[in-house]
Amino acid sequence: MSNTVLMQISEGIAQLTLNRAEKLNALNYELIDRLLALLDTIEVNDKVGAVIITGAGERAFSAGGDIHEFSESVAKGVNPAVRDFVRRGQRLTARLESFPKPVIAAVNGIAYGGGCEITEAVHLAIASERARFAKPEIKLGMPPTFGGTQRLPRLAGRKHALELLLTGEDFSPDRARDMGLVNHVVAHEELMPATRDLARRIMGYSPLAVRSIITAVTRGLNMSISEGLLVESEQFAQMVPTDDLSDALAAWKGRHIHDDPPRDRSFSRYY
Repeated sequence: MSNTVLMQISEGIAQLTLNRAEKLNALNYELIDRLLALLDTIEVNDKVGAVIITGAGERAFSAGGDIHEFSESVAKGVNPAVRDFVRRGQRLTARLESFPKPVIAAVNGIAYGGGCEITEAVHLAIASERARFAKPEIKLGMPPTFGGTQRLPRLAGRKHALELLLTGEDFSPDRARDMGLVNHVVAHEELMPATRDLARRIMGYSPLAVRSIITAVTRGLNMSISEGLLVESEQFAQMVPTDDLSDALAAWKGRHIHDDPPRDRSFSRYY
C-alpha cells in the first residue's frame, strides 16, 4: 500500500498528510491517486464528519506537481501529457471542491503550483504564518493545469490573479487571506489546533445541512443567480422531511419558549 498520503482518524476528523517531505510533498501520480482513493473511503465512512489536508515535515504543504515525473509525460506528446498529468490533477481538485464533507487545508509551509491549487479547491483553509504561496508555472513555460487559471480569479479577482499567474512571484499568507485564498493565518504552533477546532465547530451541526450548503455553494458558483437560487431551494426541500431539520427546530423552540423575561420575538416566525 502506498504511503504517499497518510490517514489518521480521530474525533470524527480524517487527517490526510501528504507524505513526501523529502520532495517537499510534490504531487506525483501515485500521491494523487492515493489521495483520491482515500477520499472515496472517507465519503462512505459515516464516522468521519470532516477532512483536514496538510503536509509532512516543516517546510512544505506541497511544492506542486512532480516536475521530473510529468516532464516524462510531456516528452511523450500531447495525449499522454493531458491524460496522465492534467486530467489527473483536475480530477483531484474537482473532487476536493465538490466533496460532500468539509475539507480544510492546514497550510503548514510552501504551497506552490498544485499545492496552491489544492488550497484554492478545498472548502476552507488556515495558513501558518510560515506559509508561502506561488503560481510559478509560467517559469516552466506553461499555465497552471489543476484549475488555477479558473479558481484563483474567482477567489481573488481577475487582476490580482493575473498578476500572480503572469509573474510567478511568491506571496505571503496575509496576502492569501486578504485575497480570499485562506480564511485565517495563525502562529505555526497553533495551525493544527485551530484547524481541528474549525472542523469540530462545523461537525456540531447536521451533516445533512453541511452537505446541502456545500452542494449549493459549489454548484451555484458556476450558475447565474437565478439558477443558483433554484439549487438553494432544492437543497432546502431535501432537508424538509429529515429528522435533522425537525429536531433542530423543536430544540430551538424548546429553548426559547420559556424565556424569562420575554425576548423580542419579532423574527420568531422566521428563525
